[in-house]
Amino acid sequence: MSPRRIGTPRGSRSRPVWLALRNGYVGKKLHSLPQSPLGKAVTYCLNQWKPLTRFLEDGRLEVDNNRSERAIKPFVTGRKNWLFANTPRGAQASAITVSLIQTAKENGLEPRAYLQYLFEQLPQRDLSNAASWADCLPWSPTLPAHVRIPANPAAP
Repeated sequence: MSPRRIGTPRGSRSRPVWLALRNGYVGKKLHSLPQSPLGKAVTYCLNQWKPLTRFLEDGRLEVDNNRSERAIKPFVTGRKNWLFANTPRGAQASAITVSLIQTAKENGLEPRAYLQYLFEQLPQRDLSNAASWADCLPWSPTLPAHVRIPANPAAP
């Protein structure tokens, strides 16, 4: 799938703002010591410029990451309850679980039903062969109906 070029208000309004911001960073870089905290921050930002401005080239990308920030907020505010994540393995298990749940939600799946489906299906699959479990991915059209959140019939 090729990226959609921006010939929309996003591109025409955002591009000049981002160019002015970049010019400001270039100016700051010229007037700050490279190893100072400001110099390091400006250099880092300029080195990340392509990923920062990718949303200008691809209309499918969001301008910010607010949606993902909102998705993890419950886990951040309840972090003192996550005592099992006090080791690297516990933190990795927590990250995998949260990722699965949030990805299921984003793909219109009921997280509990989807996790149960995975726990039932994956032990029977050859996990070293991606083709044998590809139909279990949250965006797979072959997932059973019971793991999907029913569409709201009252919605327009």
